[in-house]
Amino acid sequence: MNDPIDFYFDFSSPYGYLAAFEIEALAARCGRRTRWHPILLGAVFKVTGSGPLVDQHPMRARYAKRDMERAAERAGLPFVWPEPFPFAGIAPSRAVYWVDRAHPDQVVPLAQALYRASFQDGRNIAHASVTVEVATALGLDGDALTAGMAQQETKDRLRSETDQAIALGVFGSPFFTVGGEPFWGHDRMPHLEWWLSRS
Repeated sequence: MNDPIDFYFDFSSPYGYLAAFEIEALAARCGRRTRWHPILLGAVFKVTGSGPLVDQHPMRARYAKRDMERAAERAGLPFVWPEPFPFAGIAPSRAVYWVDRAHPDQVVPLAQALYRASFQDGRNIAHASVTVEVATALGLDGDALTAGMAQQETKDRLRSETDQAIALGVFGSPFFTVGGEPFWGHDRMPHLEWWLSRS
């Protein structure tokens, strides 16, 4: 059986946003399934000693912002900077993991809707209430989701997924692994597809 594509991302990642709207088509072309893993880059950065691109040296930060905007334009995706940015992706990540337990077929639609709310509509999905509003617009039960996001099992799942990602060598967003082969960055998706085409 072909290995799935594991897709690691932080909801505050603009490049993760772009990848979220391309990875399913790539996987379909390659005859693979995907597994979506929201993680918290803040925890990753504590291990790597790194930080968000926009918090780097001013020259690099200016370039990174322009590159993100240009990459979205090239991908044909609307792009706005959410306020604040970067933001903590705890609420949307917990929402995805609760939905993965309760309605696994809604994981991709919810994650994409949350990314749209943030990087297309400029909404602050760091607020649990906004995350729930986005989910209810998809027909999910807002009360059940609110309760589910607060469950210790959901909190532990996000922590565990982030820890496992770090153990696997994931250090940025988006990050993909397939059969143990790592690919970092939205710009490496063509490399990922090339790699899969060989097997």
